[in-house]
Amino acid sequence: MSLEALRNLLPEYAKDQKLNLGTLSTEPSLSEQQRAGTFVVSALAGRNPTVIKHILAEFGPKLSAEALTAAKAAASIMGMNNIYYRFTHLVHGDYATMPAKLRMNIMAKPGVEKVDFELWSLAVSAINGCGMCMESHEKVLLQHGVTKEQVQAAVRIAAVVHAVAATLDGEEALAA
Repeated sequence: MSLEALRNLLPEYAKDQKLNLGTLSTEPSLSEQQRAGTFVVSALAGRNPTVIKHILAEFGPKLSAEALTAAKAAASIMGMNNIYYRFTHLVHGDYATMPAKLRMNIMAKPGVEKVDFELWSLAVSAINGCGMCMESHEKVLLQHGVTKEQVQAAVRIAAVVHAVAATLDGEEALAA
């Protein structure tokens, strides 16, 4: 399993996704760890088992054990946070001022540099559509010297990996 094998699973109408996967796999604005972790968190957030297996086969070996665990943790914690904070943002009222009362210890000690964890959290937040989380993570990234081009690169990876997962989900549903 690899990125090339994943690309070969995509139907012809998804040629742009095939091309974008190839281009983004060598995105120069991100470090290897940032790029690999962004692919991993995006696959996990996309929830398609085939995409997860192929992305992990391609990018998992490019991450240390600690970085792979941190990427998994970013996908996990943002899966919770994106739902909660999207709710508080959209419903308004008193919810935004109430304590969340949700454990988020991994955010303080993610096991990798804060910038990388924030970048991965941003990618998952983009997939999950949490505007409040995207704004928060982008602000922290910019404050830590990450460029807008790097932020955009992470979101481009998230968008393409999510589109691949949706395409394969759709093809599987059509075949059933």
